Amino acid sequence: MPGRKGSGSMDKIIVENLSITYSDGVESLFDINLRIPIHQITALIGPSGGGKSTFLRVLNRLNDLADVAKTTGKVLIDGIDILDPTLDVIALRRKVGIVFSRPLPLPLSIYQNVSYGLELMGEKRKMVLDDAVERSLRLAELWDEVKERIHDPANSISGGQQQRLCLARTLSLQPEIIMLDEPTSALDPVSTAKIETSLIELKKDFTVIIAPHNTQQAGRIADHVAFFLQGKLIEFSSAEDIFTRPKDVKTQDYISGKFG
Repeated sequence: MPGRKGSGSMDKIIVENLSITYSDGVESLFDINLRIPIHQITALIGPSGGGKSTFLRVLNRLNDLADVAKTTGKVLIDGIDILDPTLDVIALRRKVGIVFSRPLPLPLSIYQNVSYGLELMGEKRKMVLDDAVERSLRLAELWDEVKERIHDPANSISGGQQQRLCLARTLSLQPEIIMLDEPTSALDPVSTAKIETSLIELKKDFTVIIAPHNTQQAGRIADHVAFFLQGKLIEFSSAEDIFTRPKDVKTQDYISGKFG
């Protein structure tokens, strides 16, 4: 079954016949069917405008904030259809966190950037906040670099560190799914490598979905790859199959650099 890898693997997300049309009549996604396995890294690849970011925004209902005219199909996370209008969207966004392409730290200290979400939910116990901040920064491979300056402004650290801080901020709420939309597009190779190392470790406890800014990154870290083109899912398979034995000629042409 597509989306399964190895014994004991199971699907965290099941997408059935998902289509999205914006109010200007542009249909961004056409009849997407996809199974995303738990505790693995799934990469979404394809040219700009192919539907990758729209697909990510479906998974935590950020499309609710966009000018969407019609959405059809089902998106099941742990068997629950998240497109149900009665769903608690705030709870969903805690479960499905997202990190965007450019680091956007809050105008607060490093510590407060990570603790902010918990404090907003009413957590006031310093010990709990301290533990959450350290745990999240460690998961984001940042703790050792900032532990001596934890109360410095977040904008005082480098861009690569800020991006890992944004990842830590997402992790502090203990989501089950982490989505990343071109998270290293503005970073240098050293910072990119640190993010990739962190993601490979994080998949032990989280389901990771990334829209990388190049196919090489997908090849380095992904377990499964979905190739999107003009709003359609062209192919979904293991990373090994996509990069060495693609079934669709469009996938082969994209991987080989003939377009994109």
